Amino acid sequence: MSIWRVKPVSAFEADMKKSELKKVLGKWSLTAIGVGAIIGGGIFVLTGTGAYYHAGPALALSFIIAGIACVFAALCYSEFASILPVEGSAYAYAYGTIGEIFAWIIGWGLILEYAMGSMTVAVSWSGYFNKLLKMFGIKLPEWLTTDPSSYTGEGFSMNLPAFLIVLFVISILIKGTQSAAKANNLIVILKVSAIIFVIIAGAFFINPENWSPFIPDATQIIDKNTTHEAYGIGGIVSGAAAIFFAYVGFDAVSTQAGEAKNPKKDVPFAIIASLLICTLLYILVSLVLTGMMNYKDFNPLGKYPDAIKAPVAYAFDIAGQAWAGYIITIAATVGLISVLMVMIMGQSRIFLGMSKDGLIPQVFSKVNPISGTPKTNLMILGAVIATVAAFTPINKLADMTSFGTLFAFTMVCVAVWMLRIKQPNIERTFKVPALPVIAICGICINTYLMINLSKDAQLLSLGWLLIGVIVYFLYGKRNAKLGKQENVE
Repeated sequence: MSIWRVKPVSAFEADMKKSELKKVLGKWSLTAIGVGAIIGGGIFVLTGTGAYYHAGPALALSFIIAGIACVFAALCYSEFASILPVEGSAYAYAYGTIGEIFAWIIGWGLILEYAMGSMTVAVSWSGYFNKLLKMFGIKLPEWLTTDPSSYTGEGFSMNLPAFLIVLFVISILIKGTQSAAKANNLIVILKVSAIIFVIIAGAFFINPENWSPFIPDATQIIDKNTTHEAYGIGGIVSGAAAIFFAYVGFDAVSTQAGEAKNPKKDVPFAIIASLLICTLLYILVSLVLTGMMNYKDFNPLGKYPDAIKAPVAYAFDIAGQAWAGYIITIAATVGLISVLMVMIMGQSRIFLGMSKDGLIPQVFSKVNPISGTPKTNLMILGAVIATVAAFTPINKLADMTSFGTLFAFTMVCVAVWMLRIKQPNIERTFKVPALPVIAICGICINTYLMINLSKDAQLLSLGWLLIGVIVYFLYGKRNAKLGKQENVE
């Protein structure tokens, strides 16, 4: 069946030779892209919810487990990147192994990860930006910072900061990947410096008694009139599932393979390095936070009801160091810009790959000869993301982002195993060790996490994928370049 046609490796190699993208990214710029995507405002939020609702002081162990779970997918991504160093990420990998229909579904699912994720990050950035302005005595009117369905007043309203930050990021991206990478590198340095500051400064206010017992006895926690098991070994595992999404984004490195100077070596290095760096930072932040403040004090119904919303800043407030809240808020505000930048960049490269293959309109594969970027592609994406972020309560759809990510992770683990069986002799500059074991672990963990997403997110995501299948049969299948070549032959 033509829907299962596979794009040969030789065709990918031909695309690489014809690519108009400028190869300007070294291994540390690629690593910074990974770090920029993984570390967002979540590091200052998930630590509180993870400690109180799940693992207690043992949250550090939850981060280790989640990091290991990500490594399975990261290793599979790395092997593919060493074989097919092209833009398109999991979409391209599936097209070269499983078949066109699967590649399309993964590409469609990645829109959930990147486009929906970009909208969510833009709205989050707006919240941090408004908080920062209030710290300096500036308050924007509600109608300029709220989407229409969340607005409590009458008349017109929009989330203007979310709209403008998307346009600002697009203006950087269309100038060229090199200038965008330099901006991202600077933001990542500032962001990581702020996190290291939190770790070092917070270490002076640690009370070791807050770590005792390190793994609290299993008990039941009441949350919004429902109860669930927390703490103990089960709490550590459920904590890993809850904070797993702090790690998604390392796959953004693979979307930039077409612009890497030495993709077969540097992309695998950057994927693994960014994951290890972020895991270490997450572990240290969680240890400092649970040492500064007892995990029970993050109870939203307790003595400090607001602590769970901004746990790190609150821990410094209680320690009498309110000034640290300014640094943390500035770091989160600036840091989210790099997350948004990497997500939009990643989505544009996936569209570029799909467009080259004829599965979506050709306008998305036009590369500006001066900047070496898909300028029109970026402008269309920017207009859509900015508009939706400004007028939609996008936070309700955040779980759909996780579904798209986990779906892609699972398919990459399947695809790398299939390619090893189908083409064992193909050149691989990076090989996953103990592949069947690693692939099976990745498939099982990511599928388990997908099953444990909210029912609404599952239904909405499956509905999105169904729409994608319809679009494929109405447009993609008819216009696919592989299909046209088959007809000519």
